[in-house]
Amino acid sequence: MTVTWILEGEAFADGHRRLAEAAEAAGQRVVPWDDAWWELPSLPAVEGPAVFHGSLGNADRLAGESSWTPGAWCRTPAFFCSAYYPNTARWLVHGDCCLLPAERLARDPEGALAQLGHPEQVFVRPDSPLKPFSGRVLPADGITLEALDHGFYYDDATLPVVVAPALELGMEWRFVVVDGQLVTGSAYDPATRSSAGTVHDGRAWEVAQTIVADLPPPEPVFVLDLCELGDELRLLELNPFSGADLYDCDRARIVATVGAFVARADT
Repeated sequence: MTVTWILEGEAFADGHRRLAEAAEAAGQRVVPWDDAWWELPSLPAVEGPAVFHGSLGNADRLAGESSWTPGAWCRTPAFFCSAYYPNTARWLVHGDCCLLPAERLARDPEGALAQLGHPEQVFVRPDSPLKPFSGRVLPADGITLEALDHGFYYDDATLPVVVAPALELGMEWRFVVVDGQLVTGSAYDPATRSSAGTVHDGRAWEVAQTIVADLPPPEPVFVLDLCELGDELRLLELNPFSGADLYDCDRARIVATVGAFVARADT
C-alpha cells in the first residue's frame, strides 16, 4: 500500500529532507504542505492513506478538520498533562506537581506552592500539548503572568499550568511508538539544543520499552520523551507524532513501520 506523506518542511531545520528521502526510497509519495490550502473550500483530495508531519498547530487543526486517513496523529486532548499524568505517575520526572490556572499561580505563588513544600525555584509549563508558552524555570518570588508570556502568546489568564519543583535534568531522548511498539529513538542534548545520535538499544531504549508496555497509548502513533534525573531515567512527556521533531530518529524505520501499520489498519 502506498502512503502519501504530506510534509511541512518549513517546520523543521532540515526542511524534512531526511523524511522525504526515506519515504521516496520506500516507494511512497511525498507532497509538500501548503498553508494556502486552508483558504480553499476543502483540502486537496489524496488517493489512499495520507500522513501529515509538520507544525503542531497544523497537526492539531488537521486532526479535527481533515478527511485524510489517517491524516494527522494529533489527538490533542489525550496529550494534556492532566490526561496522561495519572496513568504515568510512577514514571514521571515531575511526580510532585500541581495543576492550576496561571492567574491563580501569579496572584498567590506562596499559597499555590505550599503543597509543593515552598520550593525556591519552580518549573512551569502549560497543561496543553499545544504549548501556548514554553516551559521554564522561575524563582518562586518571580512568578507573574508576564513571566509566563501572558498577553504575548496567549490572552486567557485562566490557562491551566503545571507547576513542579525545579529539577536538575541531564540528557534527553525521544522515541517514536507505533501500534504499541518502540520503533526508533534519538538522544537530545538540552544544553546545546541539538540531536545526539540515533538510539535503538541501551538503557534508555529499555526504559522506554518498559513504559510503553505499561502505558495506555494516547493514540496509535506518538512520541515519548525520557530524561536523566540523577541516576534514573524518567518520563518527561508524551507528544503527538504529527507535530513532533524527529531529531536523529531513523526515518527509514519510521516510514516502513508507519506504512505497515496503515496497511494493517486498512484491512
